[in-house]
Amino acid sequence: MKLTMVGTGYVGLVTGSCFAKTGNDVTCLDLDQDKIARLNRGECPIYEPSLAELIQRNVASGRLRFTADGDDAYGEAEVIFICVGTPAGADGSTDLGAMRQAAIDIAQFIDRAEPPKIPKLIVIKSTVPVGTTEQLRDEIKTHTKAPFYIANNPEFLKEGAAVSDFQKPDRVICGTEDEAAAEILRDLYEPFVRQGNPIIVMDMRSAEMVKYASNAMLACKISFINEIANLCERTGADIRSVREGMCADRRIGNQFLHPGLGFGGSCFPKDILAVINMGKAAGHECAITSAVYAVNQDQRRIFWDKIIGHFGSDLTGRTLAFWGVAFKPETDDIREAPALVLMQWALDAGAAVRAFDPVAMAKLADAMPAVGTYGDMYEVLSGCDALVISTEWSDFRNPDFTRIVSALKSKVIFDGRNIYRRELMQRLGFVYYSVGREPVTQAGPGPGRPESTAVDKGLPAARLASVDRSES
Repeated sequence: MKLTMVGTGYVGLVTGSCFAKTGNDVTCLDLDQDKIARLNRGECPIYEPSLAELIQRNVASGRLRFTADGDDAYGEAEVIFICVGTPAGADGSTDLGAMRQAAIDIAQFIDRAEPPKIPKLIVIKSTVPVGTTEQLRDEIKTHTKAPFYIANNPEFLKEGAAVSDFQKPDRVICGTEDEAAAEILRDLYEPFVRQGNPIIVMDMRSAEMVKYASNAMLACKISFINEIANLCERTGADIRSVREGMCADRRIGNQFLHPGLGFGGSCFPKDILAVINMGKAAGHECAITSAVYAVNQDQRRIFWDKIIGHFGSDLTGRTLAFWGVAFKPETDDIREAPALVLMQWALDAGAAVRAFDPVAMAKLADAMPAVGTYGDMYEVLSGCDALVISTEWSDFRNPDFTRIVSALKSKVIFDGRNIYRRELMQRLGFVYYSVGREPVTQAGPGPGRPESTAVDKGLPAARLASVDRSES
């Protein structure tokens, strides 16, 4: 089948490459000519495990190509997937400008081109508010009298595992109003569901809502475990033990229940805001979803309190080193990354800030030029007052602690991802703050003793409740 992807972001590149792998002829369209030139040179513009190799293999086979010419992309396409960005606006509403423009461009091409024997199928792959696919259908009809099909086919790709998610989906959701469109989508996705996972066909509005409901539920789990973690700190419980006991219940499971700095990235924050705004537009308050967003945003502040509780609100003369910049491991995506928020607060408080991330350094340099970027995870620590861990890359899980001790000015670690055991940190003589666990504020038998701790300064050990958040 001949397919076109409109947009060469995560969704367009992954979807197009995976469909090409199953024998389809795929053209990826993007108006960014520099990006198209890079792709045609065999360069992948984003970091996503195994995606670059998949693109190169499909380009070599002749089944995948890239263009900035709309007529070239739409000419022979039987199915056109719209995969453009739908970012959140300043008020949290979804910006559908690129989506509408893509739909109009397609309609105008269909109207002036020779009508195909079989109507083209236009598939909305981007995440859009409920009712958008129908609105786009009506918009297209105002620009052409030629027949076409339209459908909504939401993506469920995790950054860092997007290729695997596409090739082995839990389910495929297809929102259609024509059985012919449903049959085309079944044919396209059949190679990916041979293990028995379902292709579920429903109306377009329900398909749109499935994506939002799914992301809202996952975000809810993240905010819930963070709320319980914060309660653990105040009551002396250990979130690791609590999580282990809770997740043993099969009704609860264990995914997305890891305490930390909260969710970020390009999907959860904007999708949660979209749900809240859809509720307002429909005259219904989405109280739980609103609370999920509020808890998530506050999680950064709660962690920041640990830093200023240890050092004080004025960080002038202090240097903080950050391990991890991307919002999650296995991606270079820094959109809505908790690390950026923490680094900005540190800069505002007068600190010098350095950072290391295995793949996101170039994007950080563009986004925050005031932050020093380093190419080595130990070099970045030299002479720093503390290490802040903000992304749980596997590189950080079993480091050389001897090198950490020799590089840091003070043996202080703020672990926003709970990647180390408290007992180990105490044995090594670190002052160690994590999430949902009491801090280690007394040096163990390891060499050296930290100069001062939150306890030494008279602050509560379980929670730095006396810190005024407005100071940061």
